[in-house]
Amino acid sequence: MGKTYEGGVPLAEVVRSEFVEGVHRGSVVVLDADGAPVAGAGDVTSPVFPRSANKPMQAVGMLRAGLPLTDPADVALVSASHAGEEFHLLRVEALLARAGLDGSALHCPPDLPVGDAAREAVLRAGGGPTRVQMNCSGKHSGMLLTCAAAGWPLDGYWRPEHPLQQRLTATIEEFTGEQAAAVGVDGCGAPVLAVSLTGLARAYLRLVSAEPGSVERTVSDAMRTYPELVGGTVAEDTRLMRGVPGALAKVGAEGVIAAAVPGVGAVALKIDDGAARARMPVLVSALRRLGVAAPVLTEYAELPLFGGGLPVGAVRAAW
Repeated sequence: MGKTYEGGVPLAEVVRSEFVEGVHRGSVVVLDADGAPVAGAGDVTSPVFPRSANKPMQAVGMLRAGLPLTDPADVALVSASHAGEEFHLLRVEALLARAGLDGSALHCPPDLPVGDAAREAVLRAGGGPTRVQMNCSGKHSGMLLTCAAAGWPLDGYWRPEHPLQQRLTATIEEFTGEQAAAVGVDGCGAPVLAVSLTGLARAYLRLVSAEPGSVERTVSDAMRTYPELVGGTVAEDTRLMRGVPGALAKVGAEGVIAAAVPGVGAVALKIDDGAARARMPVLVSALRRLGVAAPVLTEYAELPLFGGGLPVGAVRAAW
């Protein structure tokens, strides 16, 4: 794996009134069901921060360390970047209550919901940012419960040197087959590890290909059974898991998404400028190279651009 991400190539174009007014560059890798590369573009072997796309592997690490969850819906929430809808928040609060905790124990910063409808509802009601509403509060609740079960200190659970984070680092390195090239601070305050897009795709393929009953299969099955808890009612990864049979998907900040379909293959990509609007058209192009077909892919193949309130163009894959 290279030491520095070299940047990608044009993957998506912004077309307005039949005129290409811009492009989004990035990198994408496509692996077959055996993990062999079948397509790709840009730099897929140097490290990037997958951001929240690392969460399924972190959930595996927590369960291995003793996270006492038996309800798959709770496992899905621990793997989530939730939209802050009421059903998300109630479940986060219930998780914390199991350990006698509340939102004040979370290290993730106070925030408004990332989901548009949920955020608007909070503001209309006169509410403001809270830690429970932050989209990573499910993961942080899982971290706290893991520490309580393992007898590790709750204080500083987010620090890279904490036993919990050491365990999660080892899990990510195991699943990607790579040593983390860097450790950063994610938006939620927890560590984020840098690995290649190829390693990320390899990890997702393992998650969906694992034997039933294994911890990794427990996580991937939970996410696919309760995709609304992973993202939200209208989240991209939620809708992809609902629309493509067997698919596991998880977005990450700064234009990252990873997805895998058992027996078919896996994809991981990053849009260099972090634009979320380019993410899904490129993912659709990648999944189609694996022979995946579903109505939801047609829906996301081109995202509309508007002028004067009317559709006048689209963001579409250029790869």
